[in-house]
Amino acid sequence: MTVDSFFETLENQYKNQLPFAVYSRPINSVIKCWLQHDDKLHKTSNFTESGFVFAPFDLNNDSILLPQEHCQHYTLEASHLDLETEINITSIDAQSKDKHLALVLKGIETIKKGDLEKVVLSRRVKKATQTNNPLAIFKRLFNTYKNAMVYCWYHPKVGLWLGATPELLFKVEGKQLTTIALAGTQATQTGKEVSWNAKEIEEQQIVVDYIKKQIEPYSSKVNVTEAETVKAGSLLHLKSRVTSRINDTTDLKSIIEALHPTPAVCGYPKEASKEFILHHEHYNREYYTGFLGELNLKLSKTRNTNRRNVENNAYSVVKTQSNFYVNLRCMQIKHGDALIYVGGGITKDSDSENEWEETVNKTKTINKVLE
Repeated sequence: MTVDSFFETLENQYKNQLPFAVYSRPINSVIKCWLQHDDKLHKTSNFTESGFVFAPFDLNNDSILLPQEHCQHYTLEASHLDLETEINITSIDAQSKDKHLALVLKGIETIKKGDLEKVVLSRRVKKATQTNNPLAIFKRLFNTYKNAMVYCWYHPKVGLWLGATPELLFKVEGKQLTTIALAGTQATQTGKEVSWNAKEIEEQQIVVDYIKKQIEPYSSKVNVTEAETVKAGSLLHLKSRVTSRINDTTDLKSIIEALHPTPAVCGYPKEASKEFILHHEHYNREYYTGFLGELNLKLSKTRNTNRRNVENNAYSVVKTQSNFYVNLRCMQIKHGDALIYVGGGITKDSDSENEWEETVNKTKTINKVLE
């Protein structure tokens, strides 16, 4: 399939108001798309189906499924996409700085009282955009953010979302679980040595400790790598990789409920921080800080990678694979506006002005493809 025919098929799907997902995983030149045959709204609550899932921050709300059996699937190999469309921005309407500072100060106050250790607080920036072609934005995301899961997701009964998320919630291949502890944020500064303060190191360690605690009841041999600095767009983060083997009796839903939402997007303890967010942010995150990705797909692998071993190569192992990414650095296109969602982790050592600047820096990830 050529690049032109691939995107022409997607454009027709969108014009016909039929659900689709188009995406490319990090450091990958493969673009995949799922095209649903009709506009029926499929949901999942037990995560036993196969397909592409789009789940909200609050799992009490609907997780949307593009079922594998109701979709056509196409794959495209591409390292760079041609851009034909200019994206015009006519205005910007940011949630007031004072309002966000007050929210952060309320969070710090609650933490100092001992009710929370950390809470992630967010805001929404609104830009008016004249583009009627979300696939033009997807192409810019793909060209710009090679270290992210870039996507465009649409359902006429739910909405239109795009993003470039650097954060893996987790992936499962057979019984092998891999997840990432990603936290701490600073802007890239050319020529300056990277250093992390106590607040940022503590924030990342909270995520590591939380993940270990959450998955230990369901798995064995939990391993954690040393924290390293990674780049996502114009930002730097602290990252550790956590791996384990899932017990035979554990189902996927149990892992999802154990890990989502993580302290990196919600806080710690989970239920208390989630309750604070739902009561004090005063807007609905919807699918921001939810997760998205491939659900229960069959993957076939040969037992031996040595091509000369013809006998072993005749045998393959079929494993079930799921890949979920946290829906960060994202936006929703609604009524001609681009609604950009950004947030930051609050601890007892947080400075409200610095937290505001962190959200400003994070808007640049999406702004870069809209300007």
